[in-house]
Amino acid sequence: NRPLPPPTKGFQGLSPWRGSKGQSPLALKPGVPLRRVLLTADDFGLSEGVNEAVERAHREGVLGAASLMVAAPAALDAVRRARAMPGLRVGLHLVVIEGAAVLPRERLSGLVDARGWFPSDQLGLGLRFLVFRRQLREEIRAQFAAFAETGLRLSHADAHKHMHLHPVVGRMMVEIGREFALHTVRVPCEPPEVMAACGERVGLGARALAWWSGVLRRQVRRAGMRAPDAVFGLAWSGRMTSARVNALASHLPPGLSEIYFHPAVRREPLLRALMPGYRHDEELAALMDPEARAALESVAKIVTGREEPEAP
Repeated sequence: NRPLPPPTKGFQGLSPWRGSKGQSPLALKPGVPLRRVLLTADDFGLSEGVNEAVERAHREGVLGAASLMVAAPAALDAVRRARAMPGLRVGLHLVVIEGAAVLPRERLSGLVDARGWFPSDQLGLGLRFLVFRRQLREEIRAQFAAFAETGLRLSHADAHKHMHLHPVVGRMMVEIGREFALHTVRVPCEPPEVMAACGERVGLGARALAWWSGVLRRQVRRAGMRAPDAVFGLAWSGRMTSARVNALASHLPPGLSEIYFHPAVRREPLLRALMPGYRHDEELAALMDPEARAALESVAKIVTGREEPEAP
């Protein structure tokens, strides 16, 4: 394996390392705000309505990053828009569930259906990943290669429905990502104490998921990569409204927090089929809301993607 070069692009200086006591080094750097927040749009490329929302939220709102589905129906349109927005941080939204694969279905017969789509069954797929590891590895590499072919700078990687929390997927994402200069991975750890402070009833499942995310964080850390300190959007997936952004602003933890959204300008048939309960328009409104922006700016530095990265 080639040694990993020091990270010089993407989230440089913005995604803090966890210290030996879980403390963010941002707190140790003079002049660096204790709290930072990055707002990200998932499913970039899923539809033109999503892509238009990403562009509007970046140009007119506070969206700093987007995660690209390289095999999605509107991926080419997303890439075209991204090339015209050099300040937008674009990463890979790895799809190994409920979406189209890059490789032909003949090469993924154990993982995809007749359309070449990964099914929606998380448990069943999780078991298949243990059996069809070679096919899974080839598809993950193909998605990283497809992203590289766009010519966009790889800012980060995450996965649709956070399937990289599966230890096999997470390990492959990190190992293969290194070949493509990946240096930042979303670890979907939503602090239960913050959600409780926001009035959310935090059940055993949410606490277990936060604990389980430690497996992925260790994989990322061992590879010499970075991750945000906290990620918000799991409990309120598809419902990250202005009111909820305001609630989070009052309780953001130290370090870098990522809040992810699913914005769209209209409810297209594909969005209605895949995400029937999502409030895409309200999430777009939250990204454009001056009051929500002011609430975040009162407690944290918003990483818009437009400023120059800081020295490490």
